[in-house]
Amino acid sequence: MLDDIKKTLWATADKLRANMDAAEYKHLVLGLIFVKYVSDTFAARRAELTRRFADESDDYFLHDCDDELLAAELEDRDYYKEVNVFWVPESARWEAIRAAAKQTNIGTRIDDALTIIEVENPKLKGILDKRYGRAQLPDGKLGELVDLVSTIGFGDDPGKARDVLGQVYEYFLGQFASAEGKKGGQFYTPASIVKTLVAVLAPHHGKVYDPCCGSGGMFVQSEKFIEAHGGKIGDVSIYGQESNPTTWRLAAMNLAIRGIDFNLGREPGDTFTRNQHPDLRADFILANPPFNISDWWHASLTGDPRWEYGQPPAGNANYAWLQHMLYHLKPNGRAGIVLANGSMSSSQNSEGDIRRAMVDADVVEVMIALPGQLFFNTQIPACLWFLTRQKQTRPGEVLFIDARKLGSMISRVQTEFTDEVIARIADTVATWRGQPEKTVKNEIYADIPGYCRSVKLAEIAEHGHVLTPGRYVGAEEVEDDDEAFADKMQKLTEKLGEQMAKGAELDALIRQKLGGLGYEF
Repeated sequence: MLDDIKKTLWATADKLRANMDAAEYKHLVLGLIFVKYVSDTFAARRAELTRRFADESDDYFLHDCDDELLAAELEDRDYYKEVNVFWVPESARWEAIRAAAKQTNIGTRIDDALTIIEVENPKLKGILDKRYGRAQLPDGKLGELVDLVSTIGFGDDPGKARDVLGQVYEYFLGQFASAEGKKGGQFYTPASIVKTLVAVLAPHHGKVYDPCCGSGGMFVQSEKFIEAHGGKIGDVSIYGQESNPTTWRLAAMNLAIRGIDFNLGREPGDTFTRNQHPDLRADFILANPPFNISDWWHASLTGDPRWEYGQPPAGNANYAWLQHMLYHLKPNGRAGIVLANGSMSSSQNSEGDIRRAMVDADVVEVMIALPGQLFFNTQIPACLWFLTRQKQTRPGEVLFIDARKLGSMISRVQTEFTDEVIARIADTVATWRGQPEKTVKNEIYADIPGYCRSVKLAEIAEHGHVLTPGRYVGAEEVEDDDEAFADKMQKLTEKLGEQMAKGAELDALIRQKLGGLGYEF
């Protein structure tokens, strides 16, 4: 049911876009959805408080309550803050916005409402994107968009409302990323990749960090993982950073609507030169940094303490990202990073030396090769690196998984991992780590030709410290049908002869038909 609602909402919203660029339009739509959610959850909390104040069996019961006392109590912000509900003044509530939807100044009215919400909720300062007054939409389209968002019903239960909104918001993020193509991938990592990182890392407690967090998808999936495994939403602390100001706002809104407490730094900024969390040591790091960026270097980074395994080349940031993650890990922490395949084998400049130093230091835990066509923004083949500063199990070994053939096409241009494939990968890693209690089948780890293999560091050194899984896992075993080669070849030759004869018949028929129409050849 919700899937149908999401698709209908998207189709209508996309139609209203007219000729506006998707990159610009997404901020209008997602901002309105955010305001609608904030207003709905505020109204739901207000209604709940009104009921509880009148219930003699409730801890919130107000003795001798009259209209004046009720109105005063309902204005006490602590009641809202204690359940992670934002305070929304009357002039910024959705009813006021919807009532003005057909007016010519609706854009300015929305900007004013966002300004008021920010003033009343310091946590949202600088996060809400006030661009409605100058939106380049045809006359009336913004009002129609307000009417459309009004149809999203979040209900009276704040918990369910948050989940519905979260799903709609996430679906729209994915659709916008697809519509934007290459640019969209800068703020959105496909859900199946995020789920794979989360399933392997199992971030169930402590500090979770993403130094290039995009729209915050890694954090959202981490929270979903925790809740799915019986944990509480507050069991982790969220730390992130993002250099793009508009994407930074998207991430903050994405987390705020889910009631997730977060610290994305004081401002958007470059992770290497304006590190917002210099003293952070995280339990888990999940990241999808931009691949192979060449303009990242600054002279101030020379001799930076993060370059423990060697100074990264100025022309490619891949090994800067890997070392940045390691620097910010606790001794027993784990990191999962998406990078281009070239990172596993490149020896350009100092990359081969840094990779050798990392392998020899035993900080590389798992390497996973991914299928093509997983990302909106690039056709560059990608892989997953899993790092840890101190291996608790299997020291001196690296687990290689070749998942290149495990993707499922969901469109002409897009591949994803199914939940079953993600569970298989996570189970493989958990059994390899000696954590059978975290798997579905409680199996003992065993190498599987063509899929996974545990390799000693000495063998990796023999291969020049190249970390490409295909080099180690070997070929998939093929069942032998016990049929003799000569017999099999005879059958195949006979079948080919039949197909060629059939082809000749069809050629003759086509010539005859065309000849009858006067087109002989």
